Amino acid sequence: KFAVLDGAFATELEALGININDPLWSALALIDKEDMIAKVHLSYLKAGADIITSSSYQATVSGFMKKNISKERAVDLIAKSVRIAKQARDSFIKTEDFLNSERAVPQVAASLGPYGAYLADGSEYRGDYKAGFDDLKSFHKERIEIISKEKPDLYALETVPVLSEALAVSELLNEMNLQTPMWISFSCCDGEHISDGTGISECGRKLDALENVAAVGINCTQPKYIESLVKNLRAVTRKAIIVYPNSGEQYDPVTKTWSGSSEEFLSSVMKWYAAGANIIGGCCRTTPADIKKIASMAAL
Repeated sequence: KFAVLDGAFATELEALGININDPLWSALALIDKEDMIAKVHLSYLKAGADIITSSSYQATVSGFMKKNISKERAVDLIAKSVRIAKQARDSFIKTEDFLNSERAVPQVAASLGPYGAYLADGSEYRGDYKAGFDDLKSFHKERIEIISKEKPDLYALETVPVLSEALAVSELLNEMNLQTPMWISFSCCDGEHISDGTGISECGRKLDALENVAAVGINCTQPKYIESLVKNLRAVTRKAIIVYPNSGEQYDPVTKTWSGSSEEFLSSVMKWYAAGANIIGGCCRTTPADIKKIASMAAL
C-alpha cells in the first residue's frame, strides 16, 4: 500500500542510555557511540522500515568544531553517519529475517536538518530565520558535499519551516549536478500552514515543479494536523507524499516528562494513506514498536 519510513532516532538512543542533551543532539553519538547508532538502524529495519535515515540531522562541521573536534574529523563524522546506515542495511539484507521475506532492499536517506536545527534555538518550528537565500545555500552546501561522496540512496531535507530553504537546497543540488532524489518535509503549525505561516498548498505547488524533489511532505508535527495537510498537498502535487509526525504525546517543560500515548497516531495511519500519503513513518517519540505496527498496516 505505502512505503514505511523509520521512527525517532534520539528517543531510541536515550532508551539505550545515551545522554544527548546537547546542541548536537543525536549527532553527538557519532563521536563515540557508532555501535549504538547501528543498533537503532537495525531495530527499525527489523521492524519493517523500507527507508532508514542517517543520524546527520544536527551534524555540521561547525557544530562539531565547537566541541573542539578538528575540521578533518568533523568531516569524517558526517560522512560516517551515512556509512553506518549503509552498513546496517547491508548486514540486515543478509539475515534470515530479510531473505525469508518479500521485502525490497531498504533504502538509506541522508538526513539534512534545517538551518534552525543547527542554531538549536527552536527556529525550525518558527521559521524566523535571519539568513537569506544565499546564506541558506552556503549553510547546506558543505554538508551535502561531504555526504554526496558516500552515495546515499536519497536526501531527506527535514523539519523545514520556510519555503525559501526548500527552494535553496533544490537549487543547490542542481548547481552541484547531484542526481540523487530528495524528499522535502515541512514542520507545520496547523492543518493548513508550515511553521512560518506559508500555506502548505503553496509549498506543494512550488515543489511540484522541481525535478529533483521526488517527494514532499510533513514531519515533526502533531498527528491531528496530518490528514488535512496531506489532502491540501494531494490537491496540488502529483509527487509522492511523505508523512512522519510526532507520536502525539505531550511534553511538560516544568516536570520534564511526557504524557499521553501514540494511540491517536497509530489509529490515524490509514486515514493518512486514504488522503494520499505514499510513505509513512514517525518523528519524535515514535519507536520501532510503532513502526512495526505501521509496517503491518502497509502489508494488509
